[in-house]
Amino acid sequence: MKRRRFVRVSSLKAGMCIDQAIIDRMGRKLIVRGTELNDYLIEGLQKLNITGVYISEGEDEPEEPKACAKAKENIRKYSVPDRAKVQLSESVKKRVSEGIQYLYSDTDSEDFVQTTNGIADDLMRAITENDAVAVDIEALKVSDEYTFKHCVDVATMSMVIGKRYGLSDEELHQLGIAGLLHDVGKARIPNEVLNKTGKLTEEEFNVMREHTRLGYNLLKEKEGVPEEVALGVLQHHEKINGMGYPLGLAGDEISLYAKIISVADIYDALVTERPYKKPMSKRDAVEMIMALTGELDITALKSFLESVILYPVGCEVKLSNGENAQVVENNDGYILRPKVVGLSSGKLYDLAGDLSCASIVIE
Repeated sequence: MKRRRFVRVSSLKAGMCIDQAIIDRMGRKLIVRGTELNDYLIEGLQKLNITGVYISEGEDEPEEPKACAKAKENIRKYSVPDRAKVQLSESVKKRVSEGIQYLYSDTDSEDFVQTTNGIADDLMRAITENDAVAVDIEALKVSDEYTFKHCVDVATMSMVIGKRYGLSDEELHQLGIAGLLHDVGKARIPNEVLNKTGKLTEEEFNVMREHTRLGYNLLKEKEGVPEEVALGVLQHHEKINGMGYPLGLAGDEISLYAKIISVADIYDALVTERPYKKPMSKRDAVEMIMALTGELDITALKSFLESVILYPVGCEVKLSNGENAQVVENNDGYILRPKVVGLSSGKLYDLAGDLSCASIVIE
């Protein structure tokens, strides 16, 4: 795997390899990830007012050593499949991706509500067909473009959290719609604020905060959008302690959909890479979420911790003791501490149940 670094457009040189896709607000891919830049493409980036991009450089890193014989034996012996996860087929991913791009690029469309319901139906089927009770957001991957990926991630996570919370199928469907549209107000934020890669000024941040009201007002104009959905969009940045926006609501004043969406929204934003920030590790993101008990609904938070799979069985992780390992079982109630097998030692590490492993964490 090549190294990756962020480079200002003014410093780009012909021959550099771009390590991200460049997509316009209509969802059209202008530059494909992995493209070798030339002077024409660099000039195009400047005209788009893009201040910097990620490039890949250097030689491919050497592959990690393969699992030893004992590790292979213990991986077979101790592997326990994850709980049923939400799975989207490639055809569904394509349909969902195209649908969400259409919604955010044309909020005045006559079939806006119908399209939204269709996407929510697809996600609902993905949850109910295999009785999914967990979600691995890395496996969803419907788009390279942040806004579209983020909306589907938040909607899917919210629905799985809502299922754990005990919501009915009708409520889950509405929650999915609210998750898909929670940022739809950003379609009416000026491009110079919405697409700015640097830190927003206080004035720009206040403009950005208006996306919740703009989204609510947009949905209130749509016939067939339930009030609960519109409130979920309006209130998803409210905090239990009353320190959120736009209304400064607290506790039970905040709608249930908004409470659930808030948890999914924060987590996905933390672990997703943006041009102006690196992604936070899953472990650090969960620890930050757990520290927000004064701001987030505790039942929604608990449902999140019971629903999201950070380290799917079969994935490789790096342990703090320096050894690479493969996950063989996730421990219920301990989202950060699964059972893993060291690839070089073959040792089984029960990070939740073995006191001798108390000092070891996944890096």
